[in-house]
Amino acid sequence: MTSTEKTTSTENNQTATGSALITQNSIEQFLYREARYLDDREFEKWLTCYADDVIYWMPAWGDDDLLTEDPQTDISLIYYPNKGGLEDRVFRIRTERSSATSIPEPRTSHNISNVEVIERCGDLVDVRFNWHTMYFRYKTVDPYYGTSFYTIDFSGEQPLIRRKTVVLKNDYIHHVVDVYHF
Repeated sequence: MTSTEKTTSTENNQTATGSALITQNSIEQFLYREARYLDDREFEKWLTCYADDVIYWMPAWGDDDLLTEDPQTDISLIYYPNKGGLEDRVFRIRTERSSATSIPEPRTSHNISNVEVIERCGDLVDVRFNWHTMYFRYKTVDPYYGTSFYTIDFSGEQPLIRRKTVVLKNDYIHHVVDVYHF
C-alpha cells in the first residue's frame, strides 16, 4: 500500500496506511487534550493544536434548516481561513479587546463522544465526533452541543488540525459564542 491510499479504521481500531501508526486511542487523546486546553483556559497551548493553514469554520443554519455551504458567500457563525484568525481571537480574549467576548469563567466543560474515523489518506485523518459543552457565566449554565469534523495531520512530531468544521446544533443561544465554546 502507498501513503496515498485511503482506508478506514480496522477492527482493532488502527489505521493501516501512511507512515505513522495512528490508533483510535491516539486520535481520542489528541481531541481530549485540545478540549482540556479550552476548559483550563490554556489558549496558547490550544493554538499549538492547529496548523498554520488551518481552516476553522462554523456554518450557520439557514431559514430552511440547512447549513450554509460556502463560508465565502454565505453567513457563518465563525470562519477563519488560517491560524492568524484564531491567534487574533486568543489575543482579544486575553486582553478583553472585544466587545463580543472576554476571558471565560473557569467553569467550562467539554465532553466528547462518538469519535469516528471517516477516512484516512496517508497521515491525514478525517474524524467526526459529537460534543457537549457546559459553560457557566452570569450565574447561568448554558449547554452547547453539536458535531465536529476535523482533518488531523499526524505527519509531524505532534498532530495538527488542518481543518475544523463545527456544527452547532442549538443555534438559538443567549450569548455571543466564541472559539472556547467548541
